[in-house]
Amino acid sequence: MGDHDHDHDSACEEALAELYTFLDGELTEERRVTIRRHLDDCNPCLEAFDFEAELRLVIRHRCTEEVPDSLRARVADQLEQLSRLTDATSVEGSDGPGDALAGPGTRA
Repeated sequence: MGDHDHDHDSACEEALAELYTFLDGELTEERRVTIRRHLDDCNPCLEAFDFEAELRLVIRHRCTEEVPDSLRARVADQLEQLSRLTDATSVEGSDGPGDALAGPGTRA
């Protein structure tokens, strides 16, 4: 019975160590099947899996902030100005886009 318990403990450690990569879908199919079988047979590991999966859902649905339209517009305007500045300096023969960011009279 001791070897079986040790094997099970080892399988638990492996499953829990790869829990996040399992949830992220970043494991090989073979490894996913192995962990899935373990979760089907091991209540404590399944509970840990369920908790983490539920936590991720809560975070995904509740921890999102909407960006105000005014901020989106300001960022878009700044990017457009930067793009125009970069295009203008490259047409004038600068060494590259970094010159536009360095400011007048300075070299990057």
